[in-house]
Amino acid sequence: MFQKTTYLERRKKLKQKVGNGLILFFGNDESPMNYADNTFHFRQNSTFLYYFGLNRPELAAVIDIDNDAEIIFGDEYTVEDFVWRGTQPTIASKAEQCGVSKVQPAKNLSTILSNAKNAKQTIHFLPLYRPENKQKLQNLIGITPDEIAIKFSVDLVKAVVSQREIKSSEEILNIEQAVNVSVDMHVAAMKYAKPGMTEAQVTAEIHKVALAAGGNLSFPIIATKNGQNLHNHFHGNIINEGDLFLIDAGYENEMCYAGDLSSTIPVSKTFTTLQKEIYQLTLDAHQAAIDALGLGTPFFNAHKAACTTIFDGLKAMGFTKGDSNDAFEAGAHALFFPCGTGHMMGLDVHDMEDLGEVWVGYDGKPKSTQFGLKSLRFAKPLQAGHVFTIEPGIYFIPELIDLWRSQNKFNDFINWEKVDSYRNFGGIRNEEDFVMTPNGAKLLGKAKPKSIEEVEAIRTKAY
Repeated sequence: MFQKTTYLERRKKLKQKVGNGLILFFGNDESPMNYADNTFHFRQNSTFLYYFGLNRPELAAVIDIDNDAEIIFGDEYTVEDFVWRGTQPTIASKAEQCGVSKVQPAKNLSTILSNAKNAKQTIHFLPLYRPENKQKLQNLIGITPDEIAIKFSVDLVKAVVSQREIKSSEEILNIEQAVNVSVDMHVAAMKYAKPGMTEAQVTAEIHKVALAAGGNLSFPIIATKNGQNLHNHFHGNIINEGDLFLIDAGYENEMCYAGDLSSTIPVSKTFTTLQKEIYQLTLDAHQAAIDALGLGTPFFNAHKAACTTIFDGLKAMGFTKGDSNDAFEAGAHALFFPCGTGHMMGLDVHDMEDLGEVWVGYDGKPKSTQFGLKSLRFAKPLQAGHVFTIEPGIYFIPELIDLWRSQNKFNDFINWEKVDSYRNFGGIRNEEDFVMTPNGAKLLGKAKPKSIEEVEAIRTKAY
């Protein structure tokens, strides 16, 4: 946990922003894997962590702005629990560390909320993603799971986003530590991967680094020879000479702050000539996105810079034709780059995604519905304290190639025969993490090897 004053100040600001009513927070419960006592790794709700710092299951909290009360609800462990878990600190002792003096049994939450409803207080709650919390909300105040999407508190969402999106210096230190371990995870894979291995063997080497550092993964590892599948979590293939191997992996530290990096390496000692051409273009797009970053400048500009750089580079290779700006407006670039250039990052690897991308990444403005552009999670102007990723890539996706070609789509922009000759190429991306400062964007953590020369030097020593 941070110092008590951190949590006190966060809650004070939240109360000022929301103004009145009662704010209801749910922590997360254990999630059974295949029966009640065999659970997945516990991960606390990030907003609950942000305001209270208590990383244990089956907690809830209220901030009663009107009556100046803050209460944490939960049931203490018993001796029977200690037999299995060992001695645990009390909820009250942990609550004191975040500046909350009132702790009540879980059953009392119903009475508090009933009294609030009778007093006609506004009960603010966030969008919910865990089914057990949706059921609790229905039991407590009668809002069904289907109603949550229209009855959650927009004022509370906007207030939380406005706080969590601006990272403090102590948060930046935690994120940098997570990024540094993430770099170690990627370098371990670069040194370890050999022809004849399974993707699962490399994945295990990556995960080992995270566990040894005292934390865990910030998301399930992507480690695949099929990099054209953007979020491919299958690890059953054998990697061979000549393959490209895409790694997307990040570390979550003990404070639950995330790192998020991507790398693409040759399974051989070096890239082939064709692989080098596409790989270098992804680096050019990466740098173009970085060059477009600026305080007060929309992140959308970085995305457009990456997209048009990719289109122009592919045009020089014979894949595309026409004006890159026209192609971007039409969405033709998305054949090769069907996702976003980056997203916010912090306590969540896709920070605050449970609160809604339209609020987190667009300040309430509607998102595009265009294929590719609709996957851009972050577009609004950059502020000092914003932490985000830069991760453009180039992907040759056979299913998408076949579909659009059969539809005669974007014939004015795409040279289909050339594209089809690369249908089995795969995909490439590199990803780094940045923070916006008053003086511009700053790379977080130590540099990850990403140039052709850096990657090949590691791969050559690995053999």
